[in-house]
Amino acid sequence: MATDLAPSPKSPFLPPRWVISFAWKAHRALYRWSGGRLGLRAAEGDTYGLAQLTTTGRRSGLERSVFIGYFHDGDDLVTMAMNGWGPAEPAWWLNLQAEPTGDLAMPGGPITITARAATGPERDRLWQRWSEIDKGLDGYASRRPNETVVVILTPQDGAA
Repeated sequence: MATDLAPSPKSPFLPPRWVISFAWKAHRALYRWSGGRLGLRAAEGDTYGLAQLTTTGRRSGLERSVFIGYFHDGDDLVTMAMNGWGPAEPAWWLNLQAEPTGDLAMPGGPITITARAATGPERDRLWQRWSEIDKGLDGYASRRPNETVVVILTPQDGAA
């Protein structure tokens, strides 16, 4: 059984939180500045894609956007509910738990998704696939106090 709670012999380098935060802010600024022409990437082979996920804030009711990495699993997209590998659950995942629909800006155009957490053998299989894409996955995940949620984003009918 694959788990991300097992200690790793050597955790890969992780920059300080302020560096991670700055990098994502710069990425969002580049995306806005370019009118959406830069900042998205399709998932291909062993390279994860980048998409902009927009959810509804669970407390504010306002739209909230964040960039996520993903790969394809059939028609679904798979991502990790991580917060730059920090200990807290990311706000976008908490928002999707309260309202499981959202929108993804993708290189091929926008889609509407429904989100759910992978469990059991499905989670193990998808975690294994992520670890093939990101060799440091288990080491990064070992820094978190809780198991990292593997999130499945299913395009709604007519969206794809």
